[in-house]
Amino acid sequence: MKIEIRGAERLSFRERQVVSLKEMGYSTDRIAKQLGVSPSTVSTLYSRARTKGYQVVIIIPGQNLALFDMEEDEEV
Repeated sequence: MKIEIRGAERLSFRERQVVSLKEMGYSTDRIAKQLGVSPSTVSTLYSRARTKGYQVVIIIPGQNLALFDMEEDEEV
């Protein structure tokens, strides 16, 4: 699975880090520990990023969703 953050150019480096980790499902406390900042800083960065507007697109190949039989897919 890959994620793409559209509008990331509007975010600061730190905001991009927080958004990426949040969108991958990490908790505020875990992100704070990873980045060496307080949980309130993580919350502030995430909130600030959301006001700047961005979109997260998750790219999941069809075979990961078991939508296609690999043998049939090769015939197409």
